[in-house]
Amino acid sequence: MYIAPELLRRIVEGALLAANQPLSEDRLLSLIDAAERPQKSELRIALQQIAADCSGHGFELREVASGWRFQVSEDLAPWVNRLWEEKPQRYSRAALETLAIIAYRQPITRGDIEEIRGVAVSSQIIRSLTERGWTKVVGQRDVPGKPSLFATTRDFLDYFNLRSLDQLPPLADIRDIESVGQSLEESGGVTTAENTQPMAEGLSTEPESGVVREAEAEVDGEVDQAEK
Repeated sequence: MYIAPELLRRIVEGALLAANQPLSEDRLLSLIDAAERPQKSELRIALQQIAADCSGHGFELREVASGWRFQVSEDLAPWVNRLWEEKPQRYSRAALETLAIIAYRQPITRGDIEEIRGVAVSSQIIRSLTERGWTKVVGQRDVPGKPSLFATTRDFLDYFNLRSLDQLPPLADIRDIESVGQSLEESGGVTTAENTQPMAEGLSTEPESGVVREAEAEVDGEVDQAEK
């Protein structure tokens, strides 16, 4: 016998409020005993109903790469952000441009990034993006020296309120790399669970070869699987 729809909704709401990270549909279903566990389609209906009920409130239910989470409505970020005295870390133009290039051209080597930017990329920039959890090494290019290939991560998608790379806007919609960096730096929005500042607009990637799709697999493969 499946659990009652109203109780299912309450369990989902409570779990999402208690969690300090997004919860996948499989994780939400695992909270319910097997004998009463509903179908995934019923869970999705409950999630959609909760999301609809949030309309007009100061918070919303949003699906990102790692799952579902409650977060403050993005238009309220200018006011809600004042709750925290510590200002979010600001990234240099060079760091933002590097992140944008990785997002568009992943997987990509440091040498490729330098060729696109026309200037050297410092090790500190690469390190800071990696420590932030937005980029990671996904392999080495099969050329002399075996340079590392960089790609964006699931945390990158979560931060920018994206379920997968397919949701990123086309490169043609972005005027230039500098404008992408500015939008990254000026973005708002705060999640209630993690006190981070995700934005709705992200970056696009235009795959150039099969190796790009291989690099994407680790980032959004589980999301695609969850959607099936």
